Amino acid sequence: MADNRGVTYMGKGKVEVHDIDFPTFELKEGPGVPPENVGRQCHHGVILRIVSTNICGSDQHMVRGRTTAPTGLVLGHEITGEVIEKGRDVEFIREGDLVSVPFNIACGRCRNCKERKTGICLNTNPERPGAAYGYVDMGGWVGGQAEYVMVPYADFNCLRFPDKDQAMEKILDLTMLSDIFPTGYHGCVTAGVGTGSTVYVAGGGPVGLAAAHAAQLLGAAVVIVGDLIPERLEQARSFGCETVDVSKGDPKDQIAEILGVPEVDAGVDAVGFEARGHGEHAGEEIPATVLNSLMDLTRAGGGLGIPGLYVTGDPGAKDEAARQGSLSIRIGLGWAKSHTFATGQTPVMKYHRELMEAILHDRCQIAKAVNATVVSLDEAPQGYSDFDHGAARKYVLNPHGLIPQA
Repeated sequence: MADNRGVTYMGKGKVEVHDIDFPTFELKEGPGVPPENVGRQCHHGVILRIVSTNICGSDQHMVRGRTTAPTGLVLGHEITGEVIEKGRDVEFIREGDLVSVPFNIACGRCRNCKERKTGICLNTNPERPGAAYGYVDMGGWVGGQAEYVMVPYADFNCLRFPDKDQAMEKILDLTMLSDIFPTGYHGCVTAGVGTGSTVYVAGGGPVGLAAAHAAQLLGAAVVIVGDLIPERLEQARSFGCETVDVSKGDPKDQIAEILGVPEVDAGVDAVGFEARGHGEHAGEEIPATVLNSLMDLTRAGGGLGIPGLYVTGDPGAKDEAARQGSLSIRIGLGWAKSHTFATGQTPVMKYHRELMEAILHDRCQIAKAVNATVVSLDEAPQGYSDFDHGAARKYVLNPHGLIPQA
């Protein structure tokens, strides 16, 4: 059968493209695979020839050495592909279908899946609720920054595009359905964004830009994006956002200049645990900065959506508390202002079908908003490096040269 290649984590700061096993319908022993998952039979799965797969900021946390990811882990949880083989138990997905794959791996059978909480499936990861492709502590499922990948529980997990030709014309938008568009959207929905809202999105990386565009789609009156990197702020302005350069001081003061008041209705944390300080502390890592800032600048009764990643193990943290995910959060301030908080993996399936329809019917241009940039699989290591240096781009890998815009 055909060979396979994948982007592999080789230790702090290093990724390489290696030959890897062609996928089968069995989860085999490998980096990060819990013993309980070894030998797991997946006749409910499909094998995809990958059309597009994206580099994510969450991947970057691992590559920076800020997690306990094992060497040899095949990366990639943002997957769009064509079904080339299906398992014996697959009923509704067909060979030849072009599908989007949520980064969450969900069984569709457990209590949480039945409650649409697919980010915390109880059956796909023996070590904790929630599983994902190519990610530390997420069940050991092989990642999709590769040429081929196996997707389990395919009838439940795969979102089939209704027209393959139309989908390929919009593939740079549709590839964002596997993670960042639903993730940004979820951050806004859980923060309470709606018609006429004022919104502050902390972080101008791809998830932050996706959240900003999602806020526009939800009817926000003003969307403000804060970041340290001028290119990312320029990208946010390119599709109609206001911006705050947090290196120049407290975001609240700059928000007051934009809105006339130093507060917003809703705040979204698209940064996570590697947050940097503001103003004179702009280059200093202060993990709780964004959360505390959002509580300060979100109005009483407002909401905080927190799609930014926080971890339970961070070997690169500056103190012992942060290494365990314990941060100095001003929870008293949030309590006093009656804020709502929403955290955790985005349940992609809660949103991806409606966002697909919005893309197909030209209601949004997410690829333009996040500056989707196509590169080959072999260029992935350079993409990781450029992304790590703050490039205002969302890198889309094109393993088989199938993306027409490339």
